[in-house]
Amino acid sequence: MNGFSRVFVFLLMIFLLMPAAVFAGDRPLWELGVGAALLQMPDYRGSDENKLYLLPYPYAVYRGEVLKIDEHRITGRIFRTDQVTLDFSVFGSVPVNSKHNTAREGMEDLDPTFELGPALKIKLWSASQIQAKADLTLPVRAVFSTDFSSVRHEGWVFSPRVNFTKDDVIPGTGLNLGVSAGPMFADSGYHSYYYEVEPAYATATRPAYAAGGGYSGSTLTVGLSKAYRQFIFNAFVSADFLQGAVFEDSPLVKRETSVMSGFSVSWIFLKSEKQVKSEE
Repeated sequence: MNGFSRVFVFLLMIFLLMPAAVFAGDRPLWELGVGAALLQMPDYRGSDENKLYLLPYPYAVYRGEVLKIDEHRITGRIFRTDQVTLDFSVFGSVPVNSKHNTAREGMEDLDPTFELGPALKIKLWSASQIQAKADLTLPVRAVFSTDFSSVRHEGWVFSPRVNFTKDDVIPGTGLNLGVSAGPMFADSGYHSYYYEVEPAYATATRPAYAAGGGYSGSTLTVGLSKAYRQFIFNAFVSADFLQGAVFEDSPLVKRETSVMSGFSVSWIFLKSEKQVKSEE
């Protein structure tokens, strides 16, 4: 990858993989800052090889009525009621150099992907007296890969999630908890991108394999966050469970449970005087 591609990928990793903070109440309309993150993640879901990244990143938050840019998400609000919100959201994944992954050795590299689509958010439960809430998110996204010279559509993903947040989980500490869990479903195009082995790349230990569409495993993510003066600290652990996934028998699946984790520190050096109601 060239220099621009590396910068794009690093920002993608920070912006899309770290969980957002869970703060509620009145907060500035916008904030600016910088940060650094330490991330450990498998090359792809089901890989038994991991990479460790230490990455700087810009910090920018905007809490508008329609457009929201928070610590790790971009959403465009389409409509909202007291119980239901429809957002436009973005997600993605990092590239894989097949030369550095034993299972994919000799195969084509995996380009970084980005996902775009609507996400319906349904409020399930809220208890302001204990600063806790739960909601159901139903995102449907189109998946695209890019080598920075072209963009290709790779398929579709549906990943419903139940999200639980609890502010000040240990009373008086300001430590906030977020838990997210749910299954993932994808079409054959998406699964083929990651798990198909074309006959040209088959070997004695890596037979040809064609991936179908359907159940794509489940994910559980637990995150903690805390604000202290001008700093925000985030930590998370996320586990992927691929037992029963339609591509479970792919020779590229080396581990049915894979874990990703990370820690970040953001320093906010500029923020607006105007306050708005935060729903994070």
